[in-house]
Amino acid sequence: MEAIILAGGMGTRLLSVVSDVPKCMAPVAGKPFLYYLLTELETSGFQNVILALGYKHETIETWLKNYKTKLKIKTIVEDTPLGTGGAIKLALSHATKPFVYVFNGDSYLTLDYQALMKFHAEKKASATIVLKKMFNFDRYGKVEIDGNAQITCFGEKQYCESGFINGGVYLMNRNILENFPDKFSLEKDFFEQEASKGYLFGFPADGYFIDIGTPEDYLQAQEDFVEKY
Repeated sequence: MEAIILAGGMGTRLLSVVSDVPKCMAPVAGKPFLYYLLTELETSGFQNVILALGYKHETIETWLKNYKTKLKIKTIVEDTPLGTGGAIKLALSHATKPFVYVFNGDSYLTLDYQALMKFHAEKKASATIVLKKMFNFDRYGKVEIDGNAQITCFGEKQYCESGFINGGVYLMNRNILENFPDKFSLEKDFFEQEASKGYLFGFPADGYFIDIGTPEDYLQAQEDFVEKY
């Protein structure tokens, strides 16, 4: 299996608790958050990982020199910000597998990768978004699916008592973004378009989930990963 990790974010919302480093390098329980993502992938049977880097990429590249792993890790650096879609398109151009997993570098979600691959193939999806059921939330937009698990709507960020959110993990056909420009938004320019065409599906997962994008959840991760590792 092959994965892309979007690891070029600045971590602006974390500046009050973390020094000025890429979000994926924020220290969690004594290790960079990226360590836990890579460990999860290695133990789950992935072979290849492409790191899509941007902001302060040297920090990540220096850390990788001393990181021991069986994973084959390739780094791709944006010369200028390309947006989430452009970053993934660039990374996909270096991928070798027909289907590629994509992970946000600031969130962690455990799931059954083989089940996701089977689901993706059965639905003949161009892309599948892993969904996480949440309760009493307002920092995420609600994702709605129909009885066939086809995504029908991406809601705006507002308070919801319960619903699915984008879990920050995607399975994509390697060539799906070839005709897109070099710079674009994955969410607005790709996901919303594919949903309207009927080729975008949602895969509910009930595993552990954390998004370290806010100081509150970042501090929660400190406790959680002491127990997990």
